[in-house]
Amino acid sequence: MDGTPELQEQIQGLLRLTKVDTRSRFSPEMQEHSGVAHDHHCNDGSSFAPPNTKRAHRVSLSPMDSLIAAAARALATGDTLTALNHIALRDDAPALALRGIAMAQLGEHPRARDLLRRATRAFGANEELARARCIVAEAEVALAMRDLSGSTRELAAAAETLTARADHANALQARLIATRRLLLLGRLDEAAASLAQMNTATMPPSLAAVAELASAELALRSLHTHHAQSALTRAHEAATRSRVPALLAEVAEARATLDRPAARRGEQPLRLEEVAALMNSGALVIDACRRGLRAGAAWRSLARRPILFALIRALGEAWPNDIDRETLIATAFHTKHPDETHRARLRVEIGRLRALIAQMAKIEATPRGFILKPNSNDEVVVIAPPIDGDQASLLALLADGAAWSTSALALALDASQRTVQRALVELEAALRVRSIGRARAQRWLSPPLAGFTTILLLPASLPPE
Repeated sequence: MDGTPELQEQIQGLLRLTKVDTRSRFSPEMQEHSGVAHDHHCNDGSSFAPPNTKRAHRVSLSPMDSLIAAAARALATGDTLTALNHIALRDDAPALALRGIAMAQLGEHPRARDLLRRATRAFGANEELARARCIVAEAEVALAMRDLSGSTRELAAAAETLTARADHANALQARLIATRRLLLLGRLDEAAASLAQMNTATMPPSLAAVAELASAELALRSLHTHHAQSALTRAHEAATRSRVPALLAEVAEARATLDRPAARRGEQPLRLEEVAALMNSGALVIDACRRGLRAGAAWRSLARRPILFALIRALGEAWPNDIDRETLIATAFHTKHPDETHRARLRVEIGRLRALIAQMAKIEATPRGFILKPNSNDEVVVIAPPIDGDQASLLALLADGAAWSTSALALALDASQRTVQRALVELEAALRVRSIGRARAQRWLSPPLAGFTTILLLPASLPPE
């Protein structure tokens, strides 16, 4: 079944619950003579045991269990409708889990999550392993829905259970889900720590490809382009071994990111590699994508100081000349008719900016305004985002094609829901985004931004000031 790369990736994770093996061991002859109700195995070695395991290991598969096996095999090949024909009227725990997987394949994520929650409850306290697998599958669906609220303690507990029961594939899947969630929230340091604990050499190919893709995204967002290229090479090798077309397509899309413009210097487009070179050049770089200053190894974030960043950007764009006070007031305070109170406020804000960037540059007064002078006597470079406007980070999140809730966007942007709602209303009026659903079910979508990458605009969590 065709779909977005993320949905196909999600399906691969969910199918680990089915434990289906399409080899001849599931032929009627094998079932008749084995005398064992085999677990339903997936090709990566993980499993999803039916209930009443102690009793099942002494008897052959019943006709109803054969339907579970047939539905699992159909899901493994993407034949969702055939799978539903086998189990649509069943409400036992394995059937509920498989129906949840089928709904995920069809893109019905809310229904899939509901079915997986019912399956988790239906397995009961004695089926700890099956419950853990359902929790992991539900977390994967929540990630596809961009539902980033709630605690991850249950997912972490499920990963520990799976590890203790030697279900390493699903345990790795749980940890990858948690890592991808951290990346969406911009918590890059925590994501890096999580990835550092994983050994992709021992992973199944599909999981190794997902892990390397996460490593590549982390490297790209940190402007470590050489590390990103190495990770993408490993991801392509793993995706090729997994024979999952969606993973190969996602790797190809990630590789294309390296060749697309990610920022602008004046009217000149810059690729990520060129941005990284400027950052390491020793120049004073005013980064309007991530709203901060870089001078050598020093970095000063002004993401929480919009007025100060507006002032330093205006000073940088005017360098090596000075800029008059009226222009600075209009840029920072959005007024065309300044009075003495605005001039006094400008002096206060310039004083604050001087204190913050003292180790990087000086701001000196001139008869008509102010001038920026870097301490290193090097040039000043202003890097502008590929799209202008205060909602650039919001559009960058929506550009992944997924349907986001307002609460998830607010969580990822570290902003209030009301602020995000106002921005979405403005973008909707400009026909740049659209909404589906109503009230709590409302989600927001944006068409892909073609021709450039928005990876530098994605939010990153900031330390408290």
